[in-house]
Amino acid sequence: MMTPAQVETFFATLQRANPHPETELAFTNVFELLAAVLLSAQATDVSVNKATRALFARAPTPGKMLALGVEQVERHIQTIGLFRTKAKNLVATCRILVEQHGGRVPRSREALEALPGVGRKTANVVLNVAFGEPTMAVDTHIFRVSNRTGLAPGKDVLAVEQALLERVPPAYRVDAHHWLILHGRYVCTARSPQCSRCQVHAVCERRGL
Repeated sequence: MMTPAQVETFFATLQRANPHPETELAFTNVFELLAAVLLSAQATDVSVNKATRALFARAPTPGKMLALGVEQVERHIQTIGLFRTKAKNLVATCRILVEQHGGRVPRSREALEALPGVGRKTANVVLNVAFGEPTMAVDTHIFRVSNRTGLAPGKDVLAVEQALLERVPPAYRVDAHHWLILHGRYVCTARSPQCSRCQVHAVCERRGL
């Protein structure tokens, strides 16, 4: 496991390389962010962005998405995996947002996780990206990087999330999940990690392998 000094070096290095990391999902408001993250399960950000471009143009609010209906939503997102289930969940979520939250995306974890199709990871993304909370949305990339590097090992996503919240210095917590996702997506890849061009290789537990 990395030492506290190594963790500091790890994030300071990533911060210098990318001072203002952002999600690669395309959105213009908090509702579109929620919808995009809901649709992104088992799908790439690129595929979601292609599908939501026309969808969000027609329905950028919960009320308009609800009026669009499940069948129309399905037509827009049919290129995404599990599109029928996701369309049902998205429209059901919009109904709750309209009827219970005045058409606004709630800011509490409990209210977010009560929405159809919204789990802990999706809630963490919304809380972090939309509201600036220092949450850790642990996906396959973050899980891999945290374990492989020795940053925050854990046997499951919740254990890794908790370890990250304990080990990441406060100054880096808001942006940490973006840095880790991007690092896992483009450098510390699953099959062929690009160790030769990794900026944090010096503090990685895998460096001796």
